[in-house]
Amino acid sequence: MSINLQKGQKIDLTKGGGLRKVMVGLGWDEVKKVNNGGGFLGLFKQQPQDIDCDASVIICGNNGKVISNDIKQSVVYYGNLKHPSGAIIHQGDNLTGAGDGDDEQIMVDISRLPSEVGKIVFVVNIYDARTRGQHFGLIENAFIRLVNMENNQEICRFNLSENYNNMTGLVVGEIYRRGSEWKFNAVGQPVQEASRLDALVAIYK
Repeated sequence: MSINLQKGQKIDLTKGGGLRKVMVGLGWDEVKKVNNGGGFLGLFKQQPQDIDCDASVIICGNNGKVISNDIKQSVVYYGNLKHPSGAIIHQGDNLTGAGDGDDEQIMVDISRLPSEVGKIVFVVNIYDARTRGQHFGLIENAFIRLVNMENNQEICRFNLSENYNNMTGLVVGEIYRRGSEWKFNAVGQPVQEASRLDALVAIYK
C-alpha cells in the first residue's frame, strides 16, 4: 500500500533487504490560462500553456556535496541520460507536461550505486523560465512517486501542494544512505532562480 508523504517525512527503502530497483516518477500538469474567446456571449476558453519542466538527478558523496566536477559523473539529466555506473537511467525529456501520470521517469538500481555515493537528489527546474515569464506558481498537481520495479507497486507519493509562486526550481526529494540502509526524504524545497540546471547543482557544491 502506497504511503502519502508530507514535506520532511522520511521512509526506509531497503530495511529488511527488500527493495533493490526503484522507478522515480515525477509529474505536473500544464497550466490553464483563460482567454476571451469572443464569439457568442464572449465565452471564455481555457488553453494550456506549455511549460518545459526538466527533472534531473544530482549525485552527492557521503559528505552531501556533489560527487565530482565532471557533469557526467555528478548529474543525470536530459543531456546525460545514464550514469556511468548504470545505476541511474533517465527515460527522457517531456517538453510540455501534457497528459496524465508521470511526465518524466528515472530508474534507480540502488544495489548498483557506487560506494562513494551517499545521496541522490531529485530536482525539477523550468527551462528558460525567466525569458518565458514562467514559474512554479503556474504548475498544477506536481508530485514525485516511488515504485518498486520488481512488482510494479507504488511505495510512496509526495504531492507538492505549497505555493511556489515566482520560484523556477524545486528540490523535490532525495534517496540517501544511512549506515547500510537507504531512505527517501520528501524535501519540497523551492529555489527562486533555476532557469538553468547548474543553479541547482551549485547548491550541493
